[in-house]
Amino acid sequence: MAVVSSVIVPYTSYLRVYEPLSAFPEPERAHWASYARRADLPTAQDELRAALADLLPTPPVAVPVHESADAFVTVVDGVVCVCPWRTRLRGWLALEELAGQYPELVLDVVLPPVVRLQAAADYERWLERNPDARPWIRTTVWHVPVRWFALFGDEEREYVKAGEGGVAPVLRYRTPMVQARRRLARALKTLRDHFEEGPLTEGLVDVGRWLEEFHPRSLVELDYGGLVHVLPEADLADDRSAADVAAAVAALREGDSEGADAAYGRLSDRWRAVRERQLSN
Repeated sequence: MAVVSSVIVPYTSYLRVYEPLSAFPEPERAHWASYARRADLPTAQDELRAALADLLPTPPVAVPVHESADAFVTVVDGVVCVCPWRTRLRGWLALEELAGQYPELVLDVVLPPVVRLQAAADYERWLERNPDARPWIRTTVWHVPVRWFALFGDEEREYVKAGEGGVAPVLRYRTPMVQARRRLARALKTLRDHFEEGPLTEGLVDVGRWLEEFHPRSLVELDYGGLVHVLPEADLADDRSAADVAAAVAALREGDSEGADAAYGRLSDRWRAVRERQLSN
């Protein structure tokens, strides 16, 4: 049951895929069909609170013992689509990423070595039984990766101010899977035509491979999530990051290097300011 709370877990953004029920085999399809009819579907904040609660015991629970049976639900052209949380799988993937982001001494304080080693062993055994598993949700903190914006158009931007239709502001993009793949392919071709392989092209390839794992009639969503609680309302209202990425790619395609630099500069300045908020905290 979703719990209403004034406690907000900030700083996290999400890239989600909602698949139609037909994409799931039985009996999972029946589970999600029944689940989608619930009147008390949980929110992203409910998911984060549950994850943080696992870190309170001593020793902390790095990865849930059991996989979540929850999902986000939406309806696209009359078709019910779900985005399973898969918090256990995402917990293992997050642990792998932590090793390259923080010094070992810091990790030892937050998650003792014995906890991380046990989680890694559990993941290895689980992968042997589930070699094709992949998450429906990708997560980052304190920013939105540039490559994510390449999937969306400015016309798909949805911004709701605080107090309009709910207590919290919302900034997100949603697009059909076929459109997301088309935009990504165009952006990747343009970058490869003008630059050597690098982090940006590698990131687009990685996202493209991930998207290929899902049903072609899926919905792709970029959600600013908790970032909306740390960014001023004026910044959210003026944020046109997807438009800036599209403008930069279009300018490159036309040979307009100055236009590409200007669009990318706006994007870089915006997200540099967000990163500075992380350092100030």
